[in-house]
Order: sequence, then C-alpha cells, then structure tokens
Amino acid sequence: MDTTTHDGDATAGSPTDDSLATAQRSLGDRSVTFPLWPVLTAGCPATGAAEVSYPLEVDYAYDRAHPGLFDPRSGSSPSPRSQGLERFAPLLPPLHAPGLAEGRTPLVGIGDGVYVKDESRNPTWSHKDRLNRCTVSAAVGSGAQGVVVASSGNHGASAAAYAARAGLKCVVLTAVDAPPAIVSFLQAYDAVVLPVPPEESWPLLRKLSDRLGLHPVSNSTPTHTGHPFGPEGYKTIAYEIHEEVGAPAAVFVPTGYGELLFGVWKGFSELRRLGVAHRIPRIFACEPAAGAPLAAALRQNLPAAQVRVGPTDAYAISCSVSGYRGAVAVRESGGEALPVDDAAMRAAQRELARQGLWVELSSAAGLAGLRAHGARRPTAGFDGPVVCVSTSSGFKDRGMGARSAEPADPGWDAVVRRLKAAGVDTA
Repeated sequence: MDTTTHDGDATAGSPTDDSLATAQRSLGDRSVTFPLWPVLTAGCPATGAAEVSYPLEVDYAYDRAHPGLFDPRSGSSPSPRSQGLERFAPLLPPLHAPGLAEGRTPLVGIGDGVYVKDESRNPTWSHKDRLNRCTVSAAVGSGAQGVVVASSGNHGASAAAYAARAGLKCVVLTAVDAPPAIVSFLQAYDAVVLPVPPEESWPLLRKLSDRLGLHPVSNSTPTHTGHPFGPEGYKTIAYEIHEEVGAPAAVFVPTGYGELLFGVWKGFSELRRLGVAHRIPRIFACEPAAGAPLAAALRQNLPAAQVRVGPTDAYAISCSVSGYRGAVAVRESGGEALPVDDAAMRAAQRELARQGLWVELSSAAGLAGLRAHGARRPTAGFDGPVVCVSTSSGFKDRGMGARSAEPADPGWDAVVRRLKAAGVDTA
C-alpha cells in the first residue's frame, strides 16, 4: 500500500478565501493522501479494487482553526450577517463559486425532545445546495467549462442552480420518468436535460467528463464514491445543529448513497476534535426497505454492497449500491441502519404535515426511522435531544400537481356537511 503523499498540481485553483483545506485523504486507507488539486472525482486511485471503490475526503490544517470559529460571542466569529456556507469557510474546501445564501435552515421542535432540521428552506428547497456550493466551487477552481450530474431530482436542480450562478454550463442526466415539475425546474436554469435509462447514466457521465471536460459533480464508480468536496458542505448541518442544541444524542438521516450521513457525522467529529462538542451523536441511516444497501453492507461487514431494489415511492433515496462513507458514519458513531417501508414514511410525512412541515416522502425517512426505532426498543431512550433531518420539500414528490380539488357546492348545507366530515366543529 502506498502511504506517501502523491505528487500533483497543487497550485491549480489556488484558494482566494480562508479555507484551511490541505489535501484529499482516502477513506480506504487514511494514511494515503493526495494534493487538494486536481480533484479526484472517481474515488481513490490507490486503494480501490474491482469490487469496491473507496471515497476521498478533504483534510484540513485543524491546528490553525481559530477557537472562535463556532462561538457567536467571539469577535473573531463570522458576522451574523454572513450569508451562506462562507461563514464556515476555514473548514470547507475553497468556495470559488458564488453562493445563494444556502444553510441557516431552521431546527423545528415537534415535541418530546425531537427536532426536525428542515433543509427544504435552502435556495432550491433541498439539502443538496450545501453539497453543490462545494462541488461547483471545485469545477470553478478546476477551470472546467461546466458540470455534469446524474440525478433523479434534487441534486440536478441544485447543481443547475449553482452552475448558472457561477456562469457554467450544466448537463443533467435524469430519469426517463422524471416528474415534469422537476424537468421544468432544471430547464429554468438553462440546464441541458438528457433523460436516459438508469443503467446508461453513469457510463454517459464518464464520457461527458472524459471527452468534453465537464466536471462530474455526482458519482461515476460502481460502488458509490461521489465527489470529494460534496459531503464537506453537509458538515455545516452538524455545525448549525450544535449552535442551537449542542451535540444531540442521535441524528436520524434519510439515506441513499450516504454522503449526507457521512457529512453530518464528520461535522460532529470535527466539533469534538476541536473541543467544541463533548460527544458525537449516534448516527442512524434511514433507507427505503425496498433496497437498503447500506444495511446489507453493515450486516455482512462489507465496505459497500449491491442489492436488488423493489418498488418504492421514495425515489430520491432509492439506491441499488451503497458507499463506504455511510459505513464509516454508522460504525464510528455507534449508530444503526434502519430500513423503513413506504407506509412508515407516509405516516411520518403526515405527522410532519400536522406540525406544519410539507416534505417529500424521502425526506420523512428520518422521522420514520426514529419512530420505528422507538417501537422496536421502547425502553431505549436517548440522553438528550434527537434530530431528524428532513431533506427536501413536498414539491419534489412524484405526481405532485397531477390531482386537483373537486369543485365544491357553495350551498351552506353542503359546505357544513364537508366541514363536519373533516372534523370541523360547526355547532
């Protein structure tokens, strides 16, 4: 195993901000590092094998992080008026792309010490804005003419928005049955939308990257590795949660490929490393039971797994393969993978709606996982607050807008009957 730092062009895209990022580190063997540039978007070239690819993460000069970075009372902390992820710039990759005031999403209490981190309040109404602020920054820093992304919805819309903001082209490889609302969303940003069969998306993404120089901001490897810069943006979710409730006892995360899961875990790991947090929460991966590749990998003690996926309406997190990032987050936090079925997610979606939160079905997986965990282990309480991440708006669900309300009889008696049927007191 090569345990040296590999040579490369460390000057390309030299940072103009306060980033303390120093290198790309292999998660397959953390002694293997590479320069920060060029960005290695196809996984670690030194530790991967035919059956599994290992992702890279960004390393930092943590000893140079100012102690006031996470202290709002410190005069050296970012201004309360700071917009977007740049307020955490020292512990993020260089933010070469302009932002859209992403982040600062609300933490909403729903009772019994449970909070929902509502990521639908981001600029394109999903958590992906945190990731794409970082991945599109990598494209800008690399001098690419544009980005290419394979996405069923949220990721593509977010990448298109940040590419447009940065003046870059964006090509989105999406599903042939992508919801019309999502296609309209993408086209609003002048993205090139190519609906292709799922088995063609990753090979075509690699060709567009290799032959046209488009910077890939999503995965291109058989087991998921994704973009090294992307999950770094998700760390800021942990930073923001800590600002409000400290280190919670547990975080329940809707999980597809595991990038969000890893980012939340890494953010809390950094907070503890820097002496800001006293613990790392247990991280729970909440996957659709129709596939659940991370649960399969953990059950078989594998770095990643491939599974057959059954039907599910939680299309945003329905995956046939897992990535090693997710295994790291769950194992090192003492968490679990919790497969949840569509019925459980719908129940959680309705519960959130009663709290005033309209979320995509996939977004309800976190709360569904918490409720399933509590039902399975009613005596296993948590010693502190619990956070469920909700990833995106109900606008993103398939079939949204396809149904309209039936015309109502405006006659008083008919209206009263409708109201009574809905439980409204008409006495």
